[in-house]
Amino acid sequence: MRKRYGTSGGVEITDAVIERLADEAESGFDHAKLHQRGRPPIGAAAAKVTQVRLPPDLTEALAQRALRDHTGPSEVIRKALREYLDV
Repeated sequence: MRKRYGTSGGVEITDAVIERLADEAESGFDHAKLHQRGRPPIGAAAAKVTQVRLPPDLTEALAQRALRDHTGPSEVIRKALREYLDV
């Protein structure tokens, strides 16, 4: 009886798939072919997450500005802070 473990990216995971992947891992693989995970850096060093509480009117204004600028809220906030802090 063939075991079925579910799917990954639309591919059914079977004992044969697990065996093939294990063989590939044991024989080594080209690290250059790996996809970098996570978000790309936005500067020379790792970014630090800073939380801020916004009242509903600022949250809505931020969302509207991000839509208008075709960007995300974080980029709007970074731009505003750079201008305000003159950096």
